[in-house]
Amino acid sequence: MSATRFLSGITPSGTPHLGNYAGMIRPAIRASKAPGVESYYFLSDYHALIKAQDPERVHRSTLEIAATWLAAGLNPEHVTFYRQSALPEIPELTWLLTCVTGKGLLNRAHAYKASVDKNVEAGRETDDGVTAGLFMYPVLMAADILIFNAQKVPVGRDQIQHIEMARDIASSFNHLYGEHFTLPEAVIEESVATLAGLDGRKMSKSYDNTIPLFTPRDQLKKLVGSIVTDSRMPGEPKEVEGSALFQMYQAFALPEETEAMRKAYAEGIAWGDAKQMLYECIDREVTPMRATYDDLMANPEKVEAALAIGEERAKAHAATFLKDLRNAVGLRRLSAPAVRKAAKETKAALPSFKQYREADGKFYFKLVAADGRLLLQSTGFTAPKDAGQAIAQLQKQGSAALAAIAPHLVPVPGIGPGDVENALQALLDAAA
Repeated sequence: MSATRFLSGITPSGTPHLGNYAGMIRPAIRASKAPGVESYYFLSDYHALIKAQDPERVHRSTLEIAATWLAAGLNPEHVTFYRQSALPEIPELTWLLTCVTGKGLLNRAHAYKASVDKNVEAGRETDDGVTAGLFMYPVLMAADILIFNAQKVPVGRDQIQHIEMARDIASSFNHLYGEHFTLPEAVIEESVATLAGLDGRKMSKSYDNTIPLFTPRDQLKKLVGSIVTDSRMPGEPKEVEGSALFQMYQAFALPEETEAMRKAYAEGIAWGDAKQMLYECIDREVTPMRATYDDLMANPEKVEAALAIGEERAKAHAATFLKDLRNAVGLRRLSAPAVRKAAKETKAALPSFKQYREADGKFYFKLVAADGRLLLQSTGFTAPKDAGQAIAQLQKQGSAALAAIAPHLVPVPGIGPGDVENALQALLDAAA
């Protein structure tokens, strides 16, 4: 039985903090040790260049993050651990994918739309300050995933759209050149901790409310002591719901310790005592890793040696795969024979419905042509079953259902009624 291939990346744009560790690094390393799993973890340093134009910051952060993964227990012999920039095949694949990606698809990317909305709100040109790197980010992310044909990609809910876009791009390429790419699936880690920061908001470098993972012990104690709490005095019962301090404790404590802290909250534990317990709990887990981290930071050649193991393995796979893809698109020796699609691959591809959740929390669906063009786009539904029922109605009734569904549809520029009707009829014919 073949292993399931997981892939995940982390952008080197700052110093790793407790939220990075509890939310991604620790669960990813644990998952890599599960049987039947093949893990690819990479440092997405090309992505860092989209926002960070400070070379020293990018370089330093890359070292810090790589050292953090290794200190936290990542085994480079067991996991393919590499830098994105070490594989020239990734930007080459990005260009191949760019040539099959519709601009309309990229126009709908959350990050780009957010930048445009911010500019419109401020009265600036819509694309003011928007680089091609930001606009093309989803294609580079698709290349990251597709270069290894990853089957599962663990992401937060705000990243689901990127996986859907990678699937759309892969489908467009497959339609034109044959079945080269596996369509990736997003894995939502509902149980993974999302830590609150010092001010109660999500721990993020953007909010400047983080606790660096390997900060010195005296600084760790000071930062834990600065976590914002309410004004309830010792002896007054306290709520665990919405408490950044309790949430952080829960992420590092044993289950029985968490229950004891929950009881202590109800009994009115003093905030100072709760913070001391949190400090000791975090320090217990971090201290054994800190010595390894400090050694790696002082000896970066050790980090290079660890990365070289994964990069050699990754390059071998990527080079072979890119050779196949170059042949598929016609970039081959002039004396080479024409590439023929397998019989299975020459079957007419069909349009497809895709249901997804946007950042606004609502559920949407779209009808996409076999070549990746958007044919039909819905408005937002409050419940996923409502979007599913609309899709089912279109699948069963075809264009006859369009009138009933019309209030839930938005116009797609350049797409006429005939395009949609033909696509729906093709689905009906295939199901018959």
